[in-house]
Order: sequence, then C-alpha cells, then structure tokens
Amino acid sequence: MWGLVPLFWPLLKPAGALEILAHRMVWSLAVVGVALAVMRRWAWLGELLRQPRKLGLITVAAAVITVNWGVYIWSVNSGHVVEASLGYFINPLVTIAMGVLLLKERLRPAQWAAVGVGFGAVLVLTIGYGRPPWISLTLAFSFATYGLVKKKLNLGGIESLAAETAIQFLPALGYLLWLGSRGDATFAAHGAGHATLLAATGVVTAVPLVCFGAAAIRVPLSTLGLLQYLAPVFQFGLGILYFHEAMPAERWAGFALVWLALSLLTFDALRAARRGARALRGRVGVVEAAVVQADVVEAGVVEAGVVGPRVASADAAPADAKP
Repeated sequence: MWGLVPLFWPLLKPAGALEILAHRMVWSLAVVGVALAVMRRWAWLGELLRQPRKLGLITVAAAVITVNWGVYIWSVNSGHVVEASLGYFINPLVTIAMGVLLLKERLRPAQWAAVGVGFGAVLVLTIGYGRPPWISLTLAFSFATYGLVKKKLNLGGIESLAAETAIQFLPALGYLLWLGSRGDATFAAHGAGHATLLAATGVVTAVPLVCFGAAAIRVPLSTLGLLQYLAPVFQFGLGILYFHEAMPAERWAGFALVWLALSLLTFDALRAARRGARALRGRVGVVEAAVVQADVVEAGVVEAGVVGPRVASADAAPADAKP
C-alpha cells in the first residue's frame, strides 16, 4: 500500500499539496478515533496527559511527520516520484548516522562502509541533478527523526497516530476553513467524488500503519526490515514506468551506489542475526547441560545416602530428613 500510494495523490488534483495535507491530518484523526472507539482503547490517553515530556515528544513527532507528508505529497504531484523514492532508500543510512551522532552507537565495519557508500551516492546524485537531492534528504531526515522520537516515545501505532493527528487537527482545520472563506477550497467545489477522495486520505494514512503494526508482532524483525524496501522499490518503478520520469546515467549511478549500500546493510544485518541466534542456542545448550549434570550428580549423592531427594518446599520435607 505504501509503495502504490503515489498513484493516489494525483487523483486529488486540482487540490494543492497543502490542502491535501490538511485533509490528511483531519481525516486521519477521524479514522483512528473510530478505530479506538471500536477497540475501546482510551486508557493510554489519561496517562499521556499526565506526562509533559511525552506530550513534547509527540509534538515533535507531529511536526516532523507533517514536513514528511507535505514534501512527499508535493513531490509526487510535481513529478518527482523517483527522487521521493530515493528518500526512503537512504532513510536506513540516515537512521544509522543519527544513531552514531546522537546516541553514540558503535558501528560494525560493514555499517561504516554502507554509510560511506551512501554519502558517495548523494554526491553523485548532487552532480546528476545539478543540486543536492533536497526532496530525498528532507524525506529521509524527517522520517529518521520521526523514528527516533517514536523510539523514545514508546507508544502504540494507532495511539501514537491519534495523538499526533490530534495536535495537527486544529491548525489543519483552521487552514481548511480559511481556504474555504477565500473560495479556494476544492472540497465542495468539484463534486462528491472529489470530496470522497479527500476524505479517503485518512484511510490511506491509517490502514497501512495498522497493517504494519499487526505485522510487527507476527513477523521476525529481519524479515520486516527487508519488506520495508518494497515501498521505495514500487515507488521507483512507478516513477520510471508509469510517470515516465527521466533517469540519465548519473542518476542510475547514484541509485546503484545507494542499492550497494543497502545490500551491505542487509548482508551485515542478516549475518549479525545468525550470529546472535547461534550464540543464543549455545547459551541455552550450556544451561541445559549444566542442569543435566546437576541432576546426575544429585542422583548419585542421593543413591549414596548422603542427602535426601529434592522436595518442593521446606514445609513438604519429612521430619526426619537429615542435612
């Protein structure tokens, strides 16, 4: 769904990017509000309101996702689908860089190599575009910041989206009312079909997020990470094959470097996961062996008559049990 969403935003023309963004905020809150009402999940709200720090983090999350949504809608409707897809390709690299700079995380050699190749890709694309790929960089940095804030926030997907869109709601509604007072709103001016499509922005936003949240608790994290590459792959394919955007040689070179960096990251992540699994099995094996050895030793001691067998508790021990 995330990969195919570039097909949806052009359907909302002649609405501009800001009007579409405002409708997305307003209708997303309506959709998640209905979902929370059906599931009766309101307990988190009172707890959240008593934590100013979390409210501040939600405000930051709402601000950066507003930038992300707005730039993405504008880029798709302005003929920059390929450059937008690049933003989500380089997002993992930006996330790693932020982990090093902000969280003082230590990288493995393959991760350093991937970041270096990704930086080289940005330089090649800057030469190819004749400017820095600001759409891609804005999308990548805003979404990486959003992920960092969400990590600190530790709130469920639907609850988090509800809180974020609640913060967005009043400014978005105010903008739509102002637009209507000027006669520039398209919601009621282009028929019921156009109005329905604008209202559907809430569904387009919420449904993929709900599916992602459901998958996150059912699918291994390594698989989930690989699946997330599908969205920019689909977007890139749509940009080339459906929207017929230009791809000169230098852009292909830049994208090839990005894909090389992602391949390094993927290989390193899978190798680390296998090592972790082997280490875990090794620790479990050691514990099981120790338990078996202890049972064998105890059985020999009991058989020799030195101590009695293990009992469930001290109260259950026979009165004449000897130490």
